[in-house]
Amino acid sequence: MANNKKNILFVCATGIATSTVVAEKTMDFLHENGLDADYVQTNVASLPEYDKNDADLIVATTEVPYETGIPVIRALPLITGIGADKVLDDIKKEIEK
Repeated sequence: MANNKKNILFVCATGIATSTVVAEKTMDFLHENGLDADYVQTNVASLPEYDKNDADLIVATTEVPYETGIPVIRALPLITGIGADKVLDDIKKEIEK
C-alpha cells in the first residue's frame, strides 16, 4: 500500500514563532483525530523554494504573496483563538483527501 502520509508546511514571517505554536496545535489536533502527517516550518520568504512535491498543504499565519500550487490555509485564528475550530476542521479535510 502506498504511503499517503501528507506533508504540511507551516509558515510565518520568521519560520520560528507563530508557526511553532500553530504546528503544535495542529499536530496535536490531527493526532487526537487519528491522523498523521509530516511537517516542516519555514519563513514566508523561503516559500518559492517549495512546490507540490515538497508539501500537500501550507498552513500560514502570515500573507502568502506567492503562487505555489499548494493549497494555503490561513491559520491566524489558531493564534487568536477566534475561529480556531473552523481552521482545524479545514486542515483535517485537506489531510484526509
